[in-house]
Amino acid sequence: MKLKDLPNKRGYFGAYGGRFVPETLVEPLNELEKAFAKARTDLSFQKEFRELLRRFAGRPTSLLFAKNLTKRLKGPRIFLKREDLCHTGAHKVNNTIGQCLLAKTLGKTRIIAETGAGQHGVATATTCALMGLRCEVYMGAEDMERQALNVFRMRSMGARVIPVNTGSCTLKDAINEALRDWVANVKNTFYVLGSVVGPHPYPWVVREFQSVIGQEVILQMREFQATNPDALVACVGGGSNSIGLFAPFYDKKKVKFIGVEAGGSGIKTQKHAATLCAGSPGVLHGSYTYLLQDTHGQILGTHSVSAGLDYPAVGPEHAFYKDSGRAEYVSVTDKQALEGFCLLNETEGLSPALESAHAIGYLPYLARKMKPSQSVVVCLSGRGDKDMVQLQELL
Repeated sequence: MKLKDLPNKRGYFGAYGGRFVPETLVEPLNELEKAFAKARTDLSFQKEFRELLRRFAGRPTSLLFAKNLTKRLKGPRIFLKREDLCHTGAHKVNNTIGQCLLAKTLGKTRIIAETGAGQHGVATATTCALMGLRCEVYMGAEDMERQALNVFRMRSMGARVIPVNTGSCTLKDAINEALRDWVANVKNTFYVLGSVVGPHPYPWVVREFQSVIGQEVILQMREFQATNPDALVACVGGGSNSIGLFAPFYDKKKVKFIGVEAGGSGIKTQKHAATLCAGSPGVLHGSYTYLLQDTHGQILGTHSVSAGLDYPAVGPEHAFYKDSGRAEYVSVTDKQALEGFCLLNETEGLSPALESAHAIGYLPYLARKMKPSQSVVVCLSGRGDKDMVQLQELL
């Protein structure tokens, strides 16, 4: 199967994906699908999207050879895809620019979004300010406490941040509330979903907007070597930064994909968010994918030191990659992620977001399995500014 065949016309990646939603949302999802299909071949839309990525988001982001980190780990040549250099501090803005442009083509004036670590919320608020759109962001009350800086950033750009006090008060519950809002306000509202999750066509839409990450890496690696990298590594919560890196390489079968999930306190403790490593298939937020659930299908509580990975499901394309063997998924504990944060700071002078620190935290283990002649690209999905108060306490 080729990437161009994913998803199929019904929105499935193999067995995963689809559209499990209330009847109220069927028409707006069809509307979004048609608008996106048209935008992909619309030269004026694509020109505006690319121009905003360049002039507003700061693309292309650089590919850095991490010389000191490579030396420290005594393994493969390590390259960092610097999504932390994007405007707003993470890869999320690639997607919010694209979706807000779609909203304008559909004549929607009100934007809603969910956010976990706050980076998608900040990117949405920023893009809405640029485009003159009303913005409301749902965020779990617990996440608002640990990401207070991003709450302030959203509000400073005119966004209304709505605390969610139900359930675990984290990302899952923020998505629940955003979906409820959309059901009630479909006429004037566009839901800018932040990851490759949810009902079709969102996993496809977000993947295509985020694929700029991997597309740039393919070109940038030519500056360093004649061949593609041997492996790609990225953290996986919902999975947008990792799919953005992986998807353009999907048909290049010699390139290995490694997704790093949040192992929390350890998988055996059940205080984790390692959906692909420890979950099973089911339906959540309109999509059939891997979930953390009990034997009765009830969603389990999750835990991660990083708010952006604290989610009990994953994008259906990742579920397909897992079952087909195209990607390997591993988990890294909170402790290992903090070690990854320190490691990158000490060797390269870069402070990764706690989400990205999970990918860095896996490198010492990966390096032992690879040769110095090989190469690895790691997606540095965001910078750690947002986490500094939390890190000050943790470290």
